[in-house]
Amino acid sequence: MDYAVDPMRHRAHRVDSIQRIIDWWIMAKQTLSARQSVVVGVTLFSMFFGAGNLILPPLLGLQAGTDTMPAALGFLVAAIGLPVLGIIAVALAGTARDLAGRVHPMFARVFVAAVYLAIGPCLAIPRTSSTAFEMLEPLLPASLAVDIPRLIFSVAFFALAYVLAMHPGRLTRLLGRVTGPALILLIVAVTVASFLTPLPELSAAQAPYDNGAAVQGFLVGYQTMDLLASLTFGLVIATNIREMGVTEPGPLTRAISRAGVFAGVLMALIYCGLAYVGVSASEVAAGATNGAAVLTASATQHFGIAGTVVVAAIFLLACLNVCTGLISCCGTYFSNEIPGVSYRACAFVFAAFSCFLSNFGLDAILAFSVPLLGAMYPVAIVLVLMGMFHAACDERPIIWPLVVGVTAAISVIEALRDAFAPAATLPIDALPFADLGLSWVVPAALAALVAFFCGLIGIGKVSAR
Repeated sequence: MDYAVDPMRHRAHRVDSIQRIIDWWIMAKQTLSARQSVVVGVTLFSMFFGAGNLILPPLLGLQAGTDTMPAALGFLVAAIGLPVLGIIAVALAGTARDLAGRVHPMFARVFVAAVYLAIGPCLAIPRTSSTAFEMLEPLLPASLAVDIPRLIFSVAFFALAYVLAMHPGRLTRLLGRVTGPALILLIVAVTVASFLTPLPELSAAQAPYDNGAAVQGFLVGYQTMDLLASLTFGLVIATNIREMGVTEPGPLTRAISRAGVFAGVLMALIYCGLAYVGVSASEVAAGATNGAAVLTASATQHFGIAGTVVVAAIFLLACLNVCTGLISCCGTYFSNEIPGVSYRACAFVFAAFSCFLSNFGLDAILAFSVPLLGAMYPVAIVLVLMGMFHAACDERPIIWPLVVGVTAAISVIEALRDAFAPAATLPIDALPFADLGLSWVVPAALAALVAFFCGLIGIGKVSAR
């Protein structure tokens, strides 16, 4: 039967064709302009780039010496590659809850809440204020006790961050157009000054880079915490992109992915520049034990006391950017999770609690962070890696709880040992790569193989329909 004989079929075909054209036109319109894409990318960069991102590469360059290149490559894989994959994996899944929900709905609630608390009021948010204050402390009179100035600074810092976070939909306008570019310009000023200075003779790699520089650089990249952050930042970025007119799932995913890649490239350029600052400061910053001291020594060498002020301004902007983004992310998530609690109330509680914790000092906060990250980071890594191949993994759903369960068990046991009995010996210490803090890798791979073979024999595999 042809269309001439069946006019109703012909009409339906025309309607279907017209609908396809309309759908294509809508999809074509659901695209950010080049300028909008850049603004969103800079916004994401500003939310990621905090104090930890600033202080790790210069110390790497100082300590790695002649092995700076392999160490930097390892660092870039962990500090940029994994977070960009995290942004994309969450975009493909929909939300961090959807990604973790493939393991179990209850696991998703607990794990995602733990991620938000870790990168929020329990660790990362208080660290922003403490780090910023430590960079300002050298500018205070030496005879002045720091307790009262730290309290005043933290109250003012979190009050400003709270006010800025009250408009999460306008975060792109602030971070992407004002504070983000200002931060980049300040970093460029310090980096360019190092490039204009003759490079001193490179020294041999110091510990820990004197044994497997690339692996050590990879492990140091964990300390940025950006993989955990990537699981949460997608929510705020998606809100901003929707307000720009991109609401369809496909175009929204592509816009988020492009923003992640753009932010990753920008961070890679800055990381390499900051690592070079550390290499070039091998004489003026000899013996430095943290990247803040390296940056301060380099900036002071080139700009005098003004250099100290510039470095303090860089840290203040970086910390304020990240603090604002984290308060916004955490407030948005928990206001949606807790019935009857507004975003404003959540943001205020997180800001006030973080202000309280920040006054315990940076050392106390960092001491608490090591076991917490040790327990959570491996789980986040396997979730993101499986999320990138979710189609294949979803064919064998058993792989999700099996791999994540094995990884979580080993990581939590090791983290509890490190927190409460660091001298104790455990059976997992005999696992491959345990001396590198990667004892979970081989068991996770074996769990994936077990899930694969279970699927071959029909166990835990989705049946074809």
